[in-house]
Amino acid sequence: MNMYMQKIKEFRIKNKLSQEQVAQAIGVSRPTYSAIEAEKQMLNTDEAQKLASLFGITVDELLSGHIPDIAKYKQMILTYLRMNMSVDRKIPKTKLAKLLYLADFAWFYDHTESMSGMQYRKIAHGPVPDTFFRALDELEESGKIEIERKNDKGRDMILISESDSNRNEKITTLNAEELKLMKQIGAKWKNKKTQEIVNFTHNQLPYTICRMDEIIPYVLITQEDPDMVF
Repeated sequence: MNMYMQKIKEFRIKNKLSQEQVAQAIGVSRPTYSAIEAEKQMLNTDEAQKLASLFGITVDELLSGHIPDIAKYKQMILTYLRMNMSVDRKIPKTKLAKLLYLADFAWFYDHTESMSGMQYRKIAHGPVPDTFFRALDELEESGKIEIERKNDKGRDMILISESDSNRNEKITTLNAEELKLMKQIGAKWKNKKTQEIVNFTHNQLPYTICRMDEIIPYVLITQEDPDMVF
């Protein structure tokens, strides 16, 4: 079975959705959707967009067959926000994005798999998954985080912190080894400025090799010097 078709079926089952429910969501009949899962019919562009939206992922992630664990990614965000990276417990949005990137790629370096399954894109301010911004919006809308926008000496800044009302949420998607790695990364970058971590990720092999706006292959980190993994 095609990789992305297999993942579509797995993701549907994981989310406890029937073929009928998915078919209705993307505007096709159940037999048509069944044929899509069986690789007897291809998704058109509109159907792919609707299916990606239903699963809360991007079309690129859907078609690649690498469907991320968004719930886990959100708890990775909360984990970093609880590390007291600053006196006021707030982390600049760009720095948070880079900490998450380092966790995913450092985990791949040792285990040949990503921690969250996110696909990171090369952009001007460093590698970031398309879903990062959506995850923050959803966490803010659900009252789990607070997003503060301020101007610091002529520069616009966006600071992220966990809401006081969410501090009792248990981290259930990360195992002890994953949490240990994230704490090591957090400790290294705790007192560093955002530009320092941006410069670090920009000088890593995965970022330098890829073209702008290209998805960065995880396997590139395995060629990196151990001291440059995070």
